[in-house]
Amino acid sequence: MQDQYYMQLVLDLAKSTSFQTLPNPQVAAIIVKDGCVLGVGCHLQPGDHHAEVYALMQAGERARGATLYVNLEPCSHHGKTPPCADAIIAAGILRVVIANIDENPLVSGSGINKLQNAGIQVDTGPLAKEAYQLNKVFFHNVKTKQPYITLKVGMSLDGKIATHKNLSQWITSPESRKDAHQYRVSHTGILVGVGTILSDDPSLTAHLVENSPRNPVRIVLDHDLKTPLSAKVISDKKAETIICTISNDKTKLAAYQNLGVNMVILNNLEIKTILEALYQRGIYSILVEGGEGIYASFIESGYINQIVSYISPQLIGSREAKHFFAGSGFPDLIDNLKLKTEELTQLGNDIKIVYSKV
Repeated sequence: MQDQYYMQLVLDLAKSTSFQTLPNPQVAAIIVKDGCVLGVGCHLQPGDHHAEVYALMQAGERARGATLYVNLEPCSHHGKTPPCADAIIAAGILRVVIANIDENPLVSGSGINKLQNAGIQVDTGPLAKEAYQLNKVFFHNVKTKQPYITLKVGMSLDGKIATHKNLSQWITSPESRKDAHQYRVSHTGILVGVGTILSDDPSLTAHLVENSPRNPVRIVLDHDLKTPLSAKVISDKKAETIICTISNDKTKLAAYQNLGVNMVILNNLEIKTILEALYQRGIYSILVEGGEGIYASFIESGYINQIVSYISPQLIGSREAKHFFAGSGFPDLIDNLKLKTEELTQLGNDIKIVYSKV
């Protein structure tokens, strides 16, 4: 129980560094001896000291014989900073408690081995699930070299995202829309198809979040460069905008670029191609907000990690109305997308359900 208590303190500290550490994970460390906290530290930004080093600096000589709690395995390699494992050994720490093993191939158990070879007791696992959830984007990036994908949808009880007249404002409650903007803050990018730009002209910022610390990079998939130059994603300069296209129309490309839009010209707009290109540009997580065709492309391609759905207690009907998931679908049940329910919450009169991919 004591290990869980101190690891919870570590996770609470690590959460305070949201948005600061990308592409690095959120990591905190605490040094404890005889029930007293002697040092705390967080990794604050890429290239800066790691959490363990800050905690050791604060504890000083008092760290000798103490226990160090950290949510991610200490590094053992020379990167932008020296190995944390070496600093821990030099400080005379007797025991290290770790929530998650680092899946980065440069670490992946080698930090633990170095500590154990120096005679330090290493225990792993306290609050491992909670710690993994905190850095799920980092772990996904390390494994796949692609962005973590969250698909966000607001829909009616019968699965419609717009009426047959293409009206969608607003299907969900104000409480749901405000909650959804928190996901805009927590993702590096937000992605829509050009159809959403043409029908809704959204700004795609986190303007419903009071004192929002950041806005996501806006990403528009636009095959033939139909995005109007007057669209809010271009005229509103509160966030960067990327347009992904296969068009080589030099006149149109120059017009967008002159307005500050970053153009990404690809050979095709297949999801895999798009994600690889965006990851290379520092987009580590993406909130997909539609429309109908975009949802289908991501679901059918399998490039999805999480679905956040807001379901309104109203019926829209009509075969011509836009569905959350249309597309060609999965002909066999064995091939369909399997999901696990992670959260079920009432927001106003809506129901929010968060699913993760199995």
